[in-house]
Amino acid sequence: MTLLYLAFFPWFRTMAIIDTHINFSRIACFQETAFSESGCDYSLVGLQDELARNNIQAAIAMGLQETSRFGFPDASAPNPMELYLSDSWPEQLYFCPGINPYELSDDSLDKIEQALHNPRAVGIKLYPGYYPFSVNDPIYEPVYELAAQFNIPVVIHSGDSFSDRGLIKYSHPLAIDELAVTHRRNFFVITHLGDPWVKETAEIVRKNPNVGTDISGLLIGSWACLEEMGSEPLIVNEFRHGLMYAMSWDKVLFGSDWPLAPLTAYLDFVTRIVPEKHPEKVLEKNAFNIFTRIPPTKRYTVS
Repeated sequence: MTLLYLAFFPWFRTMAIIDTHINFSRIACFQETAFSESGCDYSLVGLQDELARNNIQAAIAMGLQETSRFGFPDASAPNPMELYLSDSWPEQLYFCPGINPYELSDDSLDKIEQALHNPRAVGIKLYPGYYPFSVNDPIYEPVYELAAQFNIPVVIHSGDSFSDRGLIKYSHPLAIDELAVTHRRNFFVITHLGDPWVKETAEIVRKNPNVGTDISGLLIGSWACLEEMGSEPLIVNEFRHGLMYAMSWDKVLFGSDWPLAPLTAYLDFVTRIVPEKHPEKVLEKNAFNIFTRIPPTKRYTVS
């Protein structure tokens, strides 16, 4: 199936793709979803295979930890939340340290700053909705200041919650409009296109020069599930409409949310919602411009 996919999309053969949103932490609900729904091998070897198979030159994992199985969102998780699925990382793997607002203190802010000195740390990740704190809560001010100092984006979970303990009133993208206006030194990335608030996200991205979005996690499940759902015109048109309304192709980022969906299948779906003249920006160039710590790579042709 992969070979047919490569043959059908000739631009895919030569593009050095950047996946700006994957997971690489030992979170029980991710492991369970990978095993029972997406069919992904959620391990170091599984990730290495996915990256190689799909010509992924760099991937950014979101820092996330839980102190007990199925504990996420975990109020006791350390700051910063980092990656701990494996002791080894693929050479092209980067990360965004995650923030637990319950544990923000002078000591933890020092640790967050230390983590940002790691050249593989390319952004900061917030989890509103999972944690019941608005992005405009003053508790986050030192975090935004650190992001500005290090010239890295703040990636913000937005939209639906992957936990029934989440409070989605905190993950509505509308709050990010005020944040963008009051924090002009920062660049913010709204994850998941704010789904199901796709049109609202599109307006916020269109309006604010310091806000972009990734298109990760729009569909979750197996290859067969993505093929069925990703062929439904109502679904495709919903996301395509939002992206066209935003008219901000320099600020749209590819992300897969692996292992919640197979990478190749998700790339297939993305080609249906991104117009043919924009995939190079979405799949590669924009990531270098927004996550500026990722070193430039050379394109190559898959043999």
